[in-house]
Amino acid sequence: MAPIVLVHGIFNHVRGATPEAAALRRAADCRPKLAEGLARLSVEVPELVMAYYADLLWRELPEQAQSARTEADFEDLNGGQRAEAAEWLIAAGAPVPEDPQNVGLAPLRQMLGWLVAERADRLGAAAREQLIGRLERTVVTNLREVEAYTSWPDRRRLVRERVAGVIRREAPSVVIAHSLGSYITYETLHAYPELEVELLVTVGSPLRVPALARRLDPALRAGRGVRPAGVKQWVNFADVGDVVAVPPKLEEVFLVDQDEVCDNGLGFHGFGGYLANGFLAAAIAPYIS
Repeated sequence: MAPIVLVHGIFNHVRGATPEAAALRRAADCRPKLAEGLARLSVEVPELVMAYYADLLWRELPEQAQSARTEADFEDLNGGQRAEAAEWLIAAGAPVPEDPQNVGLAPLRQMLGWLVAERADRLGAAAREQLIGRLERTVVTNLREVEAYTSWPDRRRLVRERVAGVIRREAPSVVIAHSLGSYITYETLHAYPELEVELLVTVGSPLRVPALARRLDPALRAGRGVRPAGVKQWVNFADVGDVVAVPPKLEEVFLVDQDEVCDNGLGFHGFGGYLANGFLAAAIAPYIS
């Protein structure tokens, strides 16, 4: 049994690998970053396991969604998805378009550029453009993968079963869920209330992104989220510039015990930046040492 189970976010499909091999590879990728954070407290990184589900979102995806995984941009989105992306960027702090009734026509890349300028004003023009492109792919791919996860009931069930199976088998003290993985973990722990987790850590979580929050199962009740029955403590971290974890402060909607805004540098949303963060290390250390 592993003391820590990780649940990944987007951009984690391992082509040509079995789910078991992909899980081992992704856990190995994360281990040095977590070790970096724990080293600040002189705590050794324990065994950790990745709950890998990316293959289930990839399988039988529409051709357009598959091609969007590597070269995704706002031009790939239909009208409804453009409106959701605009709503997302507004939640992150971008200016409201002049015509809010036609938010689907909003200049998405311009809105994202404004956000990047606010958060990375010291970057040169080339580096800023590269960052805008990376964040654009992140927003589009998140929309695609959430749609893939939520649009087919059987796929949603299979993903939850996979994640629940890992948590059941490993009986971890700590579950650390990143990005879309936090969304899936929240739903999984509700679907399997017998699963008990001493500490749930969500990082870069989009649980409050309007387009995603509307699809949650169980749905929000009067604008509030119900805490999974088996979770004893819930800690959330959001980087100050993370355009996926918006609006920040999950505690305004969900029963989170500790909610922190941190600074991972220009990584903004990467899982590695969160795992290496000293605040996360301090949160999990009492449960693994």
